[in-house]
Amino acid sequence: MINEKNIPSSQEETARQQSFIQLAKALTEQKIKTLGRPLTYCLTTFGCQMNEKQSEAVAGIMDEIGYVRQENEEADVVIYNTCTVRENANLKVYGRLGHLHSLKDKNPDMKIILFGCMMQEAHVVEKIKKTYSFVNLVFGTHNIFKFAELFYEMLLSDMQLIDIWEGTDQIVEDLPTERNYTFKSGVNIMFGCNNFCSYCIVPYVRGRERSRKPEAIIKEVKNLVADGVSEVMLLGQNVNSYGKTLETPVTFAQLLTMLEDIEGLKRIRFMTSHPKDLSDELIEVMAKSKKICHHLHLPLQSGSSRILKEMNRRYDKEKYLNLVEKIRTAIPDISLTTDIIVGFPGETEEDFQETLDVVRQAGYDTAFTFIYSKRTGTPAAAKEDQVPEDVVKDRFNRLLTLVQEQGRIRSSRFEGTVQEVLVEEESKEKGIFTGRTQYNLLVHFPADESLLGTYVNVKLDECKGFYYLGSLSE
Repeated sequence: MINEKNIPSSQEETARQQSFIQLAKALTEQKIKTLGRPLTYCLTTFGCQMNEKQSEAVAGIMDEIGYVRQENEEADVVIYNTCTVRENANLKVYGRLGHLHSLKDKNPDMKIILFGCMMQEAHVVEKIKKTYSFVNLVFGTHNIFKFAELFYEMLLSDMQLIDIWEGTDQIVEDLPTERNYTFKSGVNIMFGCNNFCSYCIVPYVRGRERSRKPEAIIKEVKNLVADGVSEVMLLGQNVNSYGKTLETPVTFAQLLTMLEDIEGLKRIRFMTSHPKDLSDELIEVMAKSKKICHHLHLPLQSGSSRILKEMNRRYDKEKYLNLVEKIRTAIPDISLTTDIIVGFPGETEEDFQETLDVVRQAGYDTAFTFIYSKRTGTPAAAKEDQVPEDVVKDRFNRLLTLVQEQGRIRSSRFEGTVQEVLVEEESKEKGIFTGRTQYNLLVHFPADESLLGTYVNVKLDECKGFYYLGSLSE
């Protein structure tokens, strides 16, 4: 692995990468003339919203170089942005690579690119070298800003190119991006994670926390608003830690207050918040704000204080429930969602019952439930007291049943009310559109394309559990 330290300033690096975009563009134009057709790329994203945001950056650069995006993997360039949070994600990529190999046999000129979290694992890179030598370019999470340079190098070489960094302090601004939506956008406010939860691979593949300067974030959001964006999602592994690495520290609550003042910005969302350091200041700012959505994703992971300690979560059941009560007191209509892991090593039935108890008390609108996935290199993976598979599956099913029951009860509180909804896209059923309320509830309702990206009043006619059927209201 390469550890890059002596790298240019952000502005210098941006200019440098722009020069590689132009060099790659010249080669692309030449090839288009030779072939007499456009060159295409297919970009697939696995994983979280951080990955989605990084894919937008890669798409922006590919567009500038002169490639046309398509959904079909029978393209000139196929790119996978990988995830490694759970073993399943790795297996999915390996499975897809087998398919790509057969496509490349038919079209030897096809280029295959892998990047993202999965590529930060040394054993993965070794496997790609040995088993998937037909892959052209491999890079990780720390040097995504170098994509244009790496892509240009790949075009000039027949050798497999691998560029993995162990870490970086570098944040490069103002590179091209291609947004998935014209009216809403994710905005990275920080990168990396310092929490080292014992089950989690993220700190090892995304590196240490580093925050963007508030002025850079504000500039980006203002530019987005000027370009038609009305809703932003602030992204970080733990947004509550924002600003601690800056020369002049700024709290996340202070950043939100700055963004509140941006004219034309209608909605602010953020994720994810770690319960250990969600401040009273943040709760107060949320309660007073006219733009911050009343939805908070607050991962629990386990309701057992003993297991939480083993997980290195740095809060216990009591502290978590007190925090929930504090949030609900300040923001009574808040929509709370969470993440829960079942089957962490050493989890007993008693521990599991503690989790069910928190689900009953917290009143989540929904919960994302996961079976513990053993990740090589994490402390939890070395534990000998792994929970038997049949026990885990039984607990998972019981948790899912309770989450669905509670979520249905909780979500149905809006039935019959009129809510403001941002119209996001047409569903599979023609003439039926979907959007979200400020509470992050999904609503399906009859409309037409002219309403895409606008805010409309929708009567929530029928609660279907985690989504609503509605109708436009005058």
